[in-house]
Amino acid sequence: MPDGPLDGVRVIDLSDTFMAPYASLLLAQMGAEVIKIELPAGDITRQIGDVTGTRSGPIFLNTNRGKKSVVLDLRQDTDYERFLVLVRSGDVFLHNRRPAAARRLRIDYPALRAVNPRIVHCSAVGFGSGGPYADRAAYDDVIQAASGMAAVQTGAGEPAYVRTPVADKVTGLLVFGSIAAALFERERSGQGQAVEVPMFETMISFLALEQQFGFVFDPPTGPTGYARTDSVYRRPYRTADGLIGVVVYTDGQWRSFFELAGRPELASDERFATMRARTENIDALYSFLEAQLGQRSTAEWLELLANLGIPASRVNSIGDLFSDEHVVATGLFVTDVHPLAGKLNTARLPVTFSRTQPEPVRHAPLLGEHDEEIMGTA
Repeated sequence: MPDGPLDGVRVIDLSDTFMAPYASLLLAQMGAEVIKIELPAGDITRQIGDVTGTRSGPIFLNTNRGKKSVVLDLRQDTDYERFLVLVRSGDVFLHNRRPAAARRLRIDYPALRAVNPRIVHCSAVGFGSGGPYADRAAYDDVIQAASGMAAVQTGAGEPAYVRTPVADKVTGLLVFGSIAAALFERERSGQGQAVEVPMFETMISFLALEQQFGFVFDPPTGPTGYARTDSVYRRPYRTADGLIGVVVYTDGQWRSFFELAGRPELASDERFATMRARTENIDALYSFLEAQLGQRSTAEWLELLANLGIPASRVNSIGDLFSDEHVVATGLFVTDVHPLAGKLNTARLPVTFSRTQPEPVRHAPLLGEHDEEIMGTA
């Protein structure tokens, strides 16, 4: 049986930091062979949190599991020729260099198509090549600022960044999906192609789903922004002894909650009777919800809301998740032993396949660990 749905796919990965390495992690977890090309200094994320001095920081260890490391400096002609040997053997080439830099390194699509016409060449970039920002540098914070993500976090207040590199990770998911789609198309046509995934446009599209709102129409019928997610009352709520996250959403769920709160008449209140009305009066509605939730313990609310079919959860810290009963039961975290960093605890691929379930991938590689293996067989 194949080890994952992408078993047999070879990915040449010339990417670093977060966005594209997250995509190649997913490719590796789905069964692809991912060959990570690093400069002699290594991926910069090796240094983040590297308390052992082994160039094995926790972010690198998480993001680069299941990959093989080869050290090449493509600015050197000898290493570039060795790189082309890899490209000839590959199904996918992935990089996160800006267009001008890619041309200078001779890793752009025309250069590699000449070597391997079947290659799926994916450029994960900050801004699309069709616009004036094409060669601007970009990191997650810059894209959060440029795309509107920072602005929507606080409404009329000071913009704020989401406290995770969300632009990197959302774009990384689209990089993964786009590569998978191009591989599927190649099965029909027999031809490779260039794929470009820009962070800026990706995050605008991501946000526009609900935040575009009145600007969906031409001319606009109202402002941008989704009232429910914009409400200052949308937050984890205080219970009598802790915090709870809850979303009462449908007409039926609100009727049930109003009855539970001893206010059944609110179900027919014109402010709350329909989805449209509730959205237009969301601050009043969520203020009422907040006041009610403070009257019972978290455990009481979780039981009552579960019986009504209303989604709710206690508020966990990241540390809490390692002992969460569902996380433990599903075996989400698996252990491995790294030769320098020691015993590791990392999340497996959360997806399951009925026929081609991949095994959990091995630990992230040492710098240049697979030079002999890969360059000897490429």
